[in-house]
Amino acid sequence: MTEITMDPTDVRSSKVVPDIGEAPKLAPLTALHIVHVVRQFHPSTGGLEDVVDLLTREQVKAGHRVTIVTCDRVFATDQALPEKAEDNGRAIVRVAFRGSTKYPLAPGVLRALGDADLVHVHAIDFFFDFLAAARWLHRKPMVATTHGGFFHTQDLASLKKVWFQTLTRFSAQGYGRIIGCSQNDARNFRPVAGERVIAIDNGVDIEKFARCSSHEPVRRMVSLGRFSKNKRLDRLVETMAHLPEAWHLDIVGAESDWSAADIADMVESAGVTGRVTVHVRPDNEQIRAIMSKASLFASASEFEGFGLAVVEAMAAGLVPVLEGNPTFVDLAERHDLVQLADFADPAAAAQIIEKIFVEMTNSQASLREEAMERAELYAWSKVAAQYEDAYAAVLSDR
Repeated sequence: MTEITMDPTDVRSSKVVPDIGEAPKLAPLTALHIVHVVRQFHPSTGGLEDVVDLLTREQVKAGHRVTIVTCDRVFATDQALPEKAEDNGRAIVRVAFRGSTKYPLAPGVLRALGDADLVHVHAIDFFFDFLAAARWLHRKPMVATTHGGFFHTQDLASLKKVWFQTLTRFSAQGYGRIIGCSQNDARNFRPVAGERVIAIDNGVDIEKFARCSSHEPVRRMVSLGRFSKNKRLDRLVETMAHLPEAWHLDIVGAESDWSAADIADMVESAGVTGRVTVHVRPDNEQIRAIMSKASLFASASEFEGFGLAVVEAMAAGLVPVLEGNPTFVDLAERHDLVQLADFADPAAAAQIIEKIFVEMTNSQASLREEAMERAELYAWSKVAAQYEDAYAAVLSDR
């Protein structure tokens, strides 16, 4: 049977430093009341929630007053949450919503803005559109971070393109800056928002899994993220069928479009039972233990807004092997230790994985050390400072 654990909750020498922000350098901000609007926040878990959590923690450290406005239920479990809460110096205000969790209708967000000096909207959804349409009412300066837009899958692709060129284009006019959380996002949004689009790569909690990978090369790799269709775990599992039997894959994440049972079926169908372990919602210490047995990180994802898990894996010392989607191509161009593979061709992807392992075994320079070094460029303290510059530019424009 496929193992499923259920828990709570060639050597490269060039050093390519990523451009992780293009905001102008302005005078430091005085203390502001910053209101972040995001459709889900803790106790919901995920990449978007983590970004808001870590950015706002840095802003509290900098002396700002921070409020996080979010929906009043956890989408994944329908758990009802209290209207107000306090967390690490941040006020949390939760508003009722109805309709789809992809586009939750929550007009009560207007009342929650209070005396905000600046509103920061996360993701392109109802909040992005509604607050832009209502800007004549609330009159708050606003910025938005794209977080990949709404192109994570090809579902309703034609409708999404029309929506993007019409409603998203109109809504973008309400924001002083549109912040692409990757170079790819910035490219995608410039046609609808022009020079107001800047790129600030997501920050990453690089201490969470720091230096925890295997010190010696081993034939084991980790995949980390929600079990959503765009992650193409099916292709990753199929790739295992083309690797030598010594290889093992740990799939770590939360159930989403696919359940753990769905992945177990994939594993059985691919004939790799016993060589793939599925870990559902392990805590960080458990993830560290999983990574400590591995040398590679693998993702067959067809779409990523930024690739947060990749940088977390690099901080651990795992060498990434990634599908060639636009965001991952950008990462590979900046960090030459990142390897691209076409997981639609599992046999070819398997050859690349085995080749990287051989390189790691034979090289004197450590790709593990290089991965950890590159991850330090994404420390939240550096990224939060670039957001401060973007805020200052918006307030200066006004």
